[in-house]
Amino acid sequence: MAEDLLSAYRKKRSADGTTEPFGRVPTTFPGAPLRFVIHHHAARNTHFDLRLEMEGVLRSWAVPKGPSPAVKDKRFAAQVEDHPIEYGDFEGIIPEGNYGAGWSIVWDKGFYYPKGDPQEGIAKGKLVFDMRGQKMNGAWTLVRIKGETGKEWLFIKEIDELADESKSTSDYPMGSVFSGYSLDELHEEIDKQETVKAAVKGISKWKGDYKFTPPMLATAGEAFSRKGWLFEIKYDGYRLQCIKEDGDVRLISRNGNDLSASFPEIQEAVSRLPFNRLIIDGEAVVHSEAGLPSFARIQKRGRLSKPSAIARATLEYPATLYAFDMLAFDTTDLRNSPLVKRKEILKAVLPSPGMIRYSDHIETDGNSMYHAAARLGLEGIVAKKANSKYVTGRTDHWLKVRVDITDDFVIMGYKQKGKRDLRSLAVGQYVGGELVYSGNAGSGLSGELSKTLLDALQALDECAAPEGHEKSDVKWVEPALVCEIRFKEITPAGQLRHPVILQMRDDKAPAECTRQVAGTELEEPEVEEEEIVREVHLSNLDKIFWPEENYTKGDMISYYEAVSPWLLPWLKDRPLVMTRYPDGIDGKSFYQKDAPGFVPDWIRVERMWSQSTEREISYFIVDSVESLLYIANMASIPLHIHHSRTGQFENPDWCVLDLDPKEAAMKDVIKIAKAIHKLCEEIGLPNYLKTSGSTGLHILIPLTGQFTFEQSRILGELLGRVIVKQLPDIATVVRNPAKRDGRVYIDYLQNGAGKLIAAPYCVRPKPGAPVSMPIKWSELTGKTRADQFNIKNATRRLSRLKKDPALDVLEAEVDLLSALELLTQKFAEVNA
Repeated sequence: MAEDLLSAYRKKRSADGTTEPFGRVPTTFPGAPLRFVIHHHAARNTHFDLRLEMEGVLRSWAVPKGPSPAVKDKRFAAQVEDHPIEYGDFEGIIPEGNYGAGWSIVWDKGFYYPKGDPQEGIAKGKLVFDMRGQKMNGAWTLVRIKGETGKEWLFIKEIDELADESKSTSDYPMGSVFSGYSLDELHEEIDKQETVKAAVKGISKWKGDYKFTPPMLATAGEAFSRKGWLFEIKYDGYRLQCIKEDGDVRLISRNGNDLSASFPEIQEAVSRLPFNRLIIDGEAVVHSEAGLPSFARIQKRGRLSKPSAIARATLEYPATLYAFDMLAFDTTDLRNSPLVKRKEILKAVLPSPGMIRYSDHIETDGNSMYHAAARLGLEGIVAKKANSKYVTGRTDHWLKVRVDITDDFVIMGYKQKGKRDLRSLAVGQYVGGELVYSGNAGSGLSGELSKTLLDALQALDECAAPEGHEKSDVKWVEPALVCEIRFKEITPAGQLRHPVILQMRDDKAPAECTRQVAGTELEEPEVEEEEIVREVHLSNLDKIFWPEENYTKGDMISYYEAVSPWLLPWLKDRPLVMTRYPDGIDGKSFYQKDAPGFVPDWIRVERMWSQSTEREISYFIVDSVESLLYIANMASIPLHIHHSRTGQFENPDWCVLDLDPKEAAMKDVIKIAKAIHKLCEEIGLPNYLKTSGSTGLHILIPLTGQFTFEQSRILGELLGRVIVKQLPDIATVVRNPAKRDGRVYIDYLQNGAGKLIAAPYCVRPKPGAPVSMPIKWSELTGKTRADQFNIKNATRRLSRLKKDPALDVLEAEVDLLSALELLTQKFAEVNA
């Protein structure tokens, strides 16, 4: 059908004479939003062209005077030949001698939403539709009028809040939404490249080719007003560094991953900027129906990998780049220039309005902007020193201020500390008619409120624990009481982040505490994922890797295959580092972080910035049994993993205490481990245990991404120092082995960015082929050894287990702030 509709278009053009697209069979997605474009065209007579996607083409009207926001301006529109879908991105000069010769720019671009079937509307002579573009918004109408050809229409603004009788076409910005050039500027041959180069003259030069710069990050803070500071909106999206260099455009994520293929519309917009080389820092955002940034929608975009799925998602969930900084332009390095100067140059580079949006700011009055952000339902604001330079890493020259949310929750249970005090409340809300647990809240429980509330709770009947929480030490009660809580967000897992109890709500019934989730997000596009054929060619299976036991490489690979259901959850989304032993444990070994370039396409590799090496590293991410076998076949005996995952690389999943005995007795290691377990239980910290498979034990404390690495290290140090005070004869935090005097070293320094841990169930390159094994605290006895499990007996143990004893560390409920407060008190007591 599309071929027939384009025949008139092709007859008027010569493929050898113009760069206009000639149309291909378009990729269509039933149910996806329909596109519109408006061209500003300097042909024989300058005019505007309105184009609406319909039947696989762009149905087109020439509008001589252009669209007007005034309802009284009924613009004549002559229907012309249908154009190809890809014409929506065309702009340039049509050479003399060709039909429509002259400059044409994309004046506006977006989506339109017809009221009723658009083809029926056109057939009947009236089409009413809403437009959502960079310039054109609100309700509009096309109405056919009587004429000689039947192609005469009127294009009229409907009465709505966007109609403005005092304005006309000339009040719209006239530039291209891609390049920023207006037709007048093109005719005058204005060179924006030279204009911006003049503005950056005298600034230091960029040395060498463009490369990814690990981004400048904001520190958490509170709202304030102050001279010398700028305040911007904080967006819910993916941080992108957009690098354009001589026609090549890369979109690099905060962690150094190339997301160009994930956001082709942003890559296209950056490529269309009329400058040869630049680096822009910004945030990729997908808007909700209400026009606010939606992190859930941008996550859906980021998870897609199949090109057809991404192509559909650009229509279902189109992404917009909000640009807020600029690192380089042409040969100029802007990073040492003040922020205000960088933003001035950025604003000059971007079209306004355009496909890339400039993130504007206000000066000084941060409190007003914070309250405005709260009223609008935005995530928060970012405060930035006006004269700050662009530096890698977290800095207090940029501060992020989240907007607090308040809501009412049903009290489902409680934890006590002492006979008359509450530690925390277990709270929830009704979702779809079912009461769903939302986490624990302890902050805000004052002494008076604690005592009053405890009496009320103890008077309630006990009830069964929610599914999955049967082993919790919460006392579950009938859902009869309601409290108001302030919090930062509800996580994707449904848990409150940073909750603070404000007051009881005696005036509200529990059934009224509902979570407003229905209808806020579109369904994920249904796309058929490509079938991936994963094939691993195993080699040298008979090679001896453990000479004393006569264990082979094949034995090791068989072990990894057998334990893969237990091991893979620990490896998911987690960068892996290998130590390879091609000739077994007695041969030479080497450490390998980078995945080689020849790995199969189906193996996931993520390019991420390494602080320790100060370069990008291509890490293996093992997400399937085949990937695991591929790594094992490379003779990587141990599997070392990061404490954090790719999506939240700067926030560890756990704090680890590595109990390293060196020359100390294993009984001392066990005694210290039990003391740490007891301390953690006293302060409300869940804790999990595994053997190292080498010489000591590892204790894992869940952080669920709430702490930074620095905060994790502080937590580990406080725990370690309290235990050293309790057991000074056998425990130490002294790093130098020569000064430990036979004591067990509690190593908390492993909690740092880039630090690694032996993955649970991984094999260690030691005699006997021992493995690191999660164990229950009840299994920790005087007979426990760090190397008691190996590739021969580990599978027998796992066959008897119903679940991994330590895997809950990834999702455990933990009130870190309350626990840290209690731990600080303990630390003060032992040091008094």
